[in-house]
Formats: sequence, C-alpha cells, structure tokens
Amino acid sequence: MLGEKQQRLLDELTSRYPVLEAVRQQITEAYGLLEKCYAQGGKLLIAGNGGSCADAEHIVGELMKGFCKKRELPQELKERLAKEDGDHGRYLAECLQGGLPAIALNGHPGLSTAFANDVDADMVYAQQLCGYGCERDVFLGISTSGNSKNVDYAVTVAKARGIPVIGLTGKDGGKLGRRADVAIIVPEQETYKIQELHLPIYHILCLMLEARFFA
Repeated sequence: MLGEKQQRLLDELTSRYPVLEAVRQQITEAYGLLEKCYAQGGKLLIAGNGGSCADAEHIVGELMKGFCKKRELPQELKERLAKEDGDHGRYLAECLQGGLPAIALNGHPGLSTAFANDVDADMVYAQQLCGYGCERDVFLGISTSGNSKNVDYAVTVAKARGIPVIGLTGKDGGKLGRRADVAIIVPEQETYKIQELHLPIYHILCLMLEARFFA
C-alpha cells in the first residue's frame, strides 16, 4: 500500500501524463518491489541498450545521490568521519549524501569487453547478474521492444537466482513483458515515443523512493 507522499506523487504523474493511467497499477507494484529491496538492504541492477542504456545510467544518477532532497548523512556517520580525519572528515560529512545502491550494468567496459571477447557478448548482462545479484536485489530490464536478447539472458539468470524482475518496455511487451514479475508496458509503438514515456516513470519511482527513505 502506498504512503500519502507516494500516492500524491503518482497522482501528479498521471495528471501530467494521462496516458500513463493505463500502467498506474504496474508502477505501484514496481515501487513495492523496490521499496522492499531497499528496506532489506538490497540494490537495484539495471540493463538496457542504446537509449535504454542511457536511461539505466540516468536512474543510477537519481538514486545514488540527492534527487530533490539533500539527503544528509546520519549523524553517527558524520561524527565517525570527523573523528577519522578532522577537517577533511567534517567536510566530507557536510558534502556527502545518502544513496540508494544502484548499478547500471553497461558501465563496466573492461569486464564487458573481456567477456564479449572470451565468451559471448549477448551474455554480458547475464554474467553480471550472476556475479552481483542476490535475492534481496531487484533487476530492472529496459527494452522498448521487450525482445533484447542480452536483457532476456539477464532475466533468466535473475529468475534462477530468485531476484525479482521489473520490465520497462512498450509495444506488446515482448518477451520481457511476459517474463517480468512486474511489466510496465507503456502504450506506444515507436521507439522514441516509448522512451519519452519511460523517463517520467522512472523519475517518479526515484522520487517515491526518496520520499520513503529520506525524510
């Protein structure tokens, strides 16, 4: 069940983008998986290609630092930083912000190129799910068609490891739409129009999470 702040944010989203009323329930369910993930100390693993790759990095940027809030560190950590290194520690305590752990799987060129060269380029994301993932995490696969082979391989590994899968897609959802635990299939057919609707969805999820974990 959504809190008051989360409900208000979702209401604002659908008022600005009425077309997204069709996926309101799926956004709510995706938030539930992410809220549980972070409440139990998990992390978000994200993968996509092309524009969806850029979206993955964008999401990490919103989660790992302040989005609309400063996210001050806990006082205990501030004190430990100051104790560790005097003026530098106090400056760090003043500047650093709370983060919600998230990793864009496209951002590791050394690993990716090595695995692509030695094994199979389509399995790079699957390898990272195999290495990084644990049951308290969530995997977010982004694919406008829902049929990206490398994302589908990653879904297989996530499911085998007991990691919930959120799919962010369009058109008819493709394989991702059928396999994800929660599939947010935006009602558009053309790639750029699908991507235009993906952005406000992941922005609102980041805002809802920030409101939940950073008072």
